[in-house]
Amino acid sequence: MTSRTPRLRRVRRFVPSGRATKGATPKVVALGGGMGLSASLAALRRITRDLTAVVTVADDGGSSGRLRDELGVLPPGDLRKALAALCGDDDWGQTWARVIQHRFQSEGELHDHAVGNLLIVALWEQLGDHVQALDLVGKLLGAHGRVLPMSAVPLELQAQVKGLDKDHPDEISTVRGQATVALTPGEVQSVHVVPENPPAVPEAVAAVRDADWVVLGPGSWFSSVIPHLLVPELREALEETQARKVLSLNLAPQPGETEGFSPQRHLEVLARHAPKLAFDVVLADEAAVPDIDSLTVAAKQLVGSEVELAAVAARGDDARSAGGAPDRHDPELLAAAYDRIFRMHGRIGPWR
Repeated sequence: MTSRTPRLRRVRRFVPSGRATKGATPKVVALGGGMGLSASLAALRRITRDLTAVVTVADDGGSSGRLRDELGVLPPGDLRKALAALCGDDDWGQTWARVIQHRFQSEGELHDHAVGNLLIVALWEQLGDHVQALDLVGKLLGAHGRVLPMSAVPLELQAQVKGLDKDHPDEISTVRGQATVALTPGEVQSVHVVPENPPAVPEAVAAVRDADWVVLGPGSWFSSVIPHLLVPELREALEETQARKVLSLNLAPQPGETEGFSPQRHLEVLARHAPKLAFDVVLADEAAVPDIDSLTVAAKQLVGSEVELAAVAARGDDARSAGGAPDRHDPELLAAAYDRIFRMHGRIGPWR
């Protein structure tokens, strides 16, 4: 429309364009954790045969937290979810996806442990190698991609939170643990990990540097997305890779962790944690952006990118949170959005 400013012309709305052809397969690396990363993987496996997931390892709740505390292992839960998301849509893939996601229900020690968590930890103990074990699980499942931890040591997430004490709204407190940070009633200002400057998994760094496209997000912003930027070797790889990069925003603010955040506020937080990191595209659901002008300006100024708007949320009451906002991505719609971005914005190097 002629009434729009030149900056707004950089914001594109589009409809699904279908899947990539068999001859066009980019090397894609997706980073994150939890259900956000699972959403990206379920979409990306539909459009590329060369897909690697790099997964956060700071989870300290539920089955993962119990195994971590008892055995000193990496928390396997987010790795398990990523593997399940990469399972195919055939009977084999869907059967194994259900099996590894299955949780025991009992009054004993096995209660709420996920089968996949136990399988992954058992192979770690048998093989003594995180990457080899995850590759073996992926082979068993017929996973359409590879899953790697971002660091070889379990991390503790710590957050600086404002207003945790309602009687002292301006006071800054330290909150420890990913599960606690995700549900904090205060306003998260920043996060860091312990140990500080943890080692990255070399295969994860190599995958980022060798990729055609890197996708960061969606997911819990402070507890699943930003932790990748707190691993120095991984952050440097993200800054220096020749791959093009997509930052995928959430469908709605997360209660507690990012409650009240606008889409542009998410960019501000990310830029504070990694000021040198730039992106080519910020992807957002068109219904989740109340102020397109502000997001466009923030994307350009903070992460150097264009904004792409697309309908990527699952529709219907079953896809909505208690607050009424969509809280689940539709894998086909998200796949079409990624496919369109990869085609519209070119590629670095030949696609395998």
